[in-house]
Amino acid sequence: MSLGDAQAALRAMAHPVRLRILSLLTGSALTAADVARELGLTHANASYHLRTLLAGGLIVPDGEERIRGGVAKRYRYDAVRDRERDHSTYKATGADTQRALFAALANELIRRTAEADWSVGGAMTDAELWVEPEVFREVRDRISQASRDLHDAARAPRTPGTIRTSTTIAMFRMDAS
Repeated sequence: MSLGDAQAALRAMAHPVRLRILSLLTGSALTAADVARELGLTHANASYHLRTLLAGGLIVPDGEERIRGGVAKRYRYDAVRDRERDHSTYKATGADTQRALFAALANELIRRTAEADWSVGGAMTDAELWVEPEVFREVRDRISQASRDLHDAARAPRTPGTIRTSTTIAMFRMDAS
């Protein structure tokens, strides 16, 4: 992935609606109409956001379906492909781009907490910690594996027998200053 591609991808993600769409497309391929219905958007708005995600290389086409004489494209988020990308290019995208993404994630987390079922509990950690590099790598790798497990287990919205969850993970090494 080139630096320009990484910047385009981060900019595409730095919008709360597109973050929600990526989440939806993790479980199954959907059309713009499906996304619009699930998120309460207009079809045009859903299509715009899907085009932006596609241009940023964050989603892939996943076939077409005939609907009332027309053709609707289906899109999906390919978590496996994303895992294989060279994420080292993201570090060169600039602090402003990274901050925009984290601001969008923070706003999305605030929105999600309004819909949380606190009766079943949850888990959260927020800390600046000083640990040995090996410990950081080991914990980061375990958390990354848990994230992959959740992505792999994701199903289409409202699939019988599933529950809606929110998972936000951010781990990064900080400057020593």
